[in-house]
Amino acid sequence: MRAVDLIIKKRDGGTLSSDEISWLIRGYTAGEVADYQMAAWAMAVVLRGMDDRETTDLTLAMAASGDQFDLGDIAPNAVDKHSTGGVGDKTSLVLGPLLASVGLQVAKMSGRGLGFTGGTLDKLEAIPGMRVDLSQAEFRRAVQEIGMVIAGQTADLAPADKQLYALRDVTGTVESIPLIAASIMSKKLAAGAHSIVLDVKVGGGAFMKTLEQARELAQTMVRIGTLAGRNVSALLSTMEQPLGLAVGNILEVREAIATLHGNGPSDLHDLCLDLGAQLLVLAGKDRSARTARTRLEGALMSGQAWRKFRQFIIQQGGDVATVDDPSRLPVAPVVIALPAPSGGFIDRIDALEIGLVAAELGAGRSRKEDTVDPTVGLVLAAKIGDYVEAGEPLIHIHAANQAAATAAAERLASAIGLSATHVAAPPLVLDVVTK
Repeated sequence: MRAVDLIIKKRDGGTLSSDEISWLIRGYTAGEVADYQMAAWAMAVVLRGMDDRETTDLTLAMAASGDQFDLGDIAPNAVDKHSTGGVGDKTSLVLGPLLASVGLQVAKMSGRGLGFTGGTLDKLEAIPGMRVDLSQAEFRRAVQEIGMVIAGQTADLAPADKQLYALRDVTGTVESIPLIAASIMSKKLAAGAHSIVLDVKVGGGAFMKTLEQARELAQTMVRIGTLAGRNVSALLSTMEQPLGLAVGNILEVREAIATLHGNGPSDLHDLCLDLGAQLLVLAGKDRSARTARTRLEGALMSGQAWRKFRQFIIQQGGDVATVDDPSRLPVAPVVIALPAPSGGFIDRIDALEIGLVAAELGAGRSRKEDTVDPTVGLVLAAKIGDYVEAGEPLIHIHAANQAAATAAAERLASAIGLSATHVAAPPLVLDVVTK
């Protein structure tokens, strides 16, 4: 085979065979297919698309390009959750221990934040001593001993995806549903989970801006997982405003802890229950999402989920005293409030701007090598549909210094809109996609 022939075939609208896709990915990983050839092929995919079989073959080829975790001997029905990225999304910190507390085995590999979206690993590393870079043996041991693990992706997991993603990022070939879906699912399949729920974010603070885009991506990923022999479903959830109230690493850890104690924001609580219910059904533990949700509510109310969270922190080396008493976690040197200029109902919260301002404060990174400040970020005082009086706080700004706090306040002044008439809160879950 020759790479140029596969480029031409896809450019002209042809369908690549399983062998051709496998050969292309093996060659690219081995350095036998040049970057410029792979870039040309990716652009052909952007323009011509791929069918379900091609997309599944691409996913499996990328998953097979490196290590694949086989958990069949210790967790034959391990579960995982993936979010496409949003602002204030700390669901993994709540959902992982919640699922493990009702008997599921959670095997999760997560990433770091980049741009306006936060990363689960950054949130966990805000807890003193917490380790997220685990060996395969440590990963397996955590699943076996306490029923859950959240760790960083190993260097040898789906290396073809890492190479191809970096190439797509600089060649204008990111915006392709088949390539996005294959990138996400190759890592999920390689990590060893058998049942996977996908949280596909929709709106201004998400990568998928429209419901149509999000639904197409969700349907593609569900089909890939099903064709690969996994149990997969997807929720489309709104990202027109941040999830919960807190945006920033330690701030989000505190909010996750409050949620595990039954005192968290209602949208975070409800989304965790909806995602968890899907996984209980996928894993065969419950026959309906309704009964599964009731089971999960019970685990929260009884303290089971909180006890599992403590086990998880201890298992991965974290200082459990700081989660038992979150006031012991570090705080930002400067905290100021942005007051409402007038009374009214909140009718708009620009999730993208909130995420960008939090990143500018130091809670995120613009390049992978940037360091984050775990203490800084933003905490909303109210959400869309809530009424605020003139002078009441709209948002609290946690900053490293007064200059940064003042600059953030100036940007945030236009990020939250007020209306004289009542505004309904946007629906949390927009759709559910199953096989």
